[in-house]
Amino acid sequence: MSLKAISSKDAASLDKDLMEIGGWSLDQLMELAGLSVSQAVYRVHPPSSGKSVLVVCGPGNNGGDGLVAARHLAQYGYTPSIYYPKQGKNELYQRLKTQLTNLSVPFIDDLPVAIKSADFLVDAIFGFSFGGPLREPFPTVISQIESSTIPVLSVDAPSSWDIESGPPKEGPGAKFMPEALISLTAPKPCVKYYRGRHFLGGRFLTKSITDKYGLDLPVYPGIEQIVEVGVSGEGRL
Repeated sequence: MSLKAISSKDAASLDKDLMEIGGWSLDQLMELAGLSVSQAVYRVHPPSSGKSVLVVCGPGNNGGDGLVAARHLAQYGYTPSIYYPKQGKNELYQRLKTQLTNLSVPFIDDLPVAIKSADFLVDAIFGFSFGGPLREPFPTVISQIESSTIPVLSVDAPSSWDIESGPPKEGPGAKFMPEALISLTAPKPCVKYYRGRHFLGGRFLTKSITDKYGLDLPVYPGIEQIVEVGVSGEGRL
């Protein structure tokens, strides 16, 4: 089937509608997003493939999704660790950190060493609101991920990619192509430049919201919070 991509402006508007009209809180939306991310990790990299999962988080909501995903991964039997170089100061992020600390999930400082010892990496640095340019430490962080051989799942968009035009022409992220990508709520336009396993997470959307934004979402099987959707050479899903 063909799924409509949603611009960053409409994605922000949709989130606002969910909270102002739909009765959702940011905590709830982040919890569902992180749950979807954790299920995508389980699908592409089950614990039998290696339990050490490194979650790299940015300072905003995308990083919050990563923190939630790490908590679920710990409950699934993985041994996650967190690299969180520029931490969000919102009280919500502090609570998410406390939840992870209570599960003995470590926050690490040396990314290159952590990458070498991890079996899988979750890129939760930047989401649909990213507009560049990259500021330190993130050019270095993305370059280190890009040059590694570790399999990566990116949350909402590969970090460093422009939401509309895809990977940068040069510099950090120009050759970044993660093995898997999970789009949250709806695909973003940059997905047409992506080649890999693509998942969608957004089972909580109502008909009024999907109608307003012209979204044609797939049926989620069983109790799954995610569905795998292919991307063709023309960028159609």
